[in-house]
Amino acid sequence: MSNSPVVSVIILNYNAGELLLNCINSLKKSTYQNLEILVVDNISSDGSQKKCKEKFPDIKLIQNNENLGYCGGNNIGIKQAKGEFIVILNPDTIVETNWVEELIFAYKKFGDGLYQPKILSLNEENIIQSTGNMIHVFGFGFARDKGKKLSNNKEDIEKIGYASGTCLFTSRKVINKIGLLDEFLFLYHDDLDLGWRAAQIGINSYYVPKSKIFHVESYSLKWSAKKFYWLERNRKYCLQTHYSKTTYAKMKSSLMLVDLFVWAFYLSKGFLGAKIKAELDIRKNKQFIEKKYHELENLKIISDTELIKNFPDEIFVPTNVSQQSMNLTFNSILTKLSKKIKKKIN
Repeated sequence: MSNSPVVSVIILNYNAGELLLNCINSLKKSTYQNLEILVVDNISSDGSQKKCKEKFPDIKLIQNNENLGYCGGNNIGIKQAKGEFIVILNPDTIVETNWVEELIFAYKKFGDGLYQPKILSLNEENIIQSTGNMIHVFGFGFARDKGKKLSNNKEDIEKIGYASGTCLFTSRKVINKIGLLDEFLFLYHDDLDLGWRAAQIGINSYYVPKSKIFHVESYSLKWSAKKFYWLERNRKYCLQTHYSKTTYAKMKSSLMLVDLFVWAFYLSKGFLGAKIKAELDIRKNKQFIEKKYHELENLKIISDTELIKNFPDEIFVPTNVSQQSMNLTFNSILTKLSKKIKKKIN
């Protein structure tokens, strides 16, 4: 194994408690030996980072002096990692022993790309959390098959919209081409943004079903007003920075209609304040967003028209987020609008 390339696993910690120790314990059982484990701590108050270093002295602990969010924290880890390959891994995960080999196999087969394993629930037996993440034309990101029962029918590596930030595998070479995580996003939609940016320069994302990990999911924020604020603010940011002005203009009336439903959804959840805050924050950062738009537009080699063809028309919303009746209504409208937009943009 000494000739195997170094794989740097970056775990961003923020008060993850025992979950962090369990995660590293599972990493230590990996059959792939050439792992560098870096724990980046976003100023945890529960002492989990210190306990971790005591229990596993060979890990590299990077202590931040402030909470830099998911993006800033992981970027610190990426910069200090020594590996040819990079993994961003959530602390509330447990990995299967052969998870790395399968990801490397996929990378060698498909080349430059962003890769994710099959993500299963840690607390519910045989329940899927993600078989690949997808981007919707209106900027919603979602995990395929979330909450469904596991069946081993499809075990082939396949192209997806974007690799989940729960466990994202790539190479240093690819990171250098795409750039680091966008720190404006802070947390949520950061993986969607990365996958979208990658696709715009011809780098695809892939789902590797034979690599498996187990995930608690959202141990810190759960489904809160704060989480919905970040999701909505960052969705709007991605729409305004990733689509060309021409594409955005063609979508404007449909985007306004979708926005009415989003307002209704936030109101029904009691998160109206979160939606207002998200809107105000986007307006406040108009100049920064414009600058980022031009940066991405100059790098783009794959057109919006080409990318949108691969975006699904429906989104998958787990029942614990929204009632089934609301899901069906929202999806029916989204599907019609998505098909209409695709024709308009072509």
